[in-house]
Amino acid sequence: MSEGEKMTDEEIISLVQQKDKEKFGVIVDRYEKKLSRYALKFISDANKIEDVVQDVFIKVYENIMSFDTTRKFSPWIYRVAHNVFINEIKRKRNVLFYAFDFDAILPHLEYEDPLPKETANSEMKNLVEEELKSLPEKYREILILYYTEDLSYKEIAEILEVPIGTVGIRLKRARSILKKQIPFDVLSK
Repeated sequence: MSEGEKMTDEEIISLVQQKDKEKFGVIVDRYEKKLSRYALKFISDANKIEDVVQDVFIKVYENIMSFDTTRKFSPWIYRVAHNVFINEIKRKRNVLFYAFDFDAILPHLEYEDPLPKETANSEMKNLVEEELKSLPEKYREILILYYTEDLSYKEIAEILEVPIGTVGIRLKRARSILKKQIPFDVLSK
């Protein structure tokens, strides 16, 4: 394990702020896959994701001096990513949002015959993806950050710049809307 791998994000950023620019590569290594996965929820063109994630790292590096190392780094970088992704969406109004993994919302039901299981899962996943697309952005993004990115209420609140209570309310409302819109009887067919 290298020295950089033992350090916290905040310790590494502190070194970068002190002009140890080489350490920024550790941050890129730690967050590149996570941010690419997060970008998939906003940007439909897989070829564009690498460029947009690169833009995130450029913005982070350009603004690294404004980061307060007494705070947690992950919400800050996700906030930068959020802003970059939203700006990309605004530039390309026809970008489709991809829904997150079906398993993150609904449990798998086991069937003896794999064909009905695959059909039901495929059908349900398509329904969830379609319904997620129809959710207002503020609910869709809360679900993505919570279930896909596995962030806490506090981290989500920092990323979206809203009170923690608002995160809980939006998450509850998003779940409620999805439950009303998805016919769960599809699984019993």
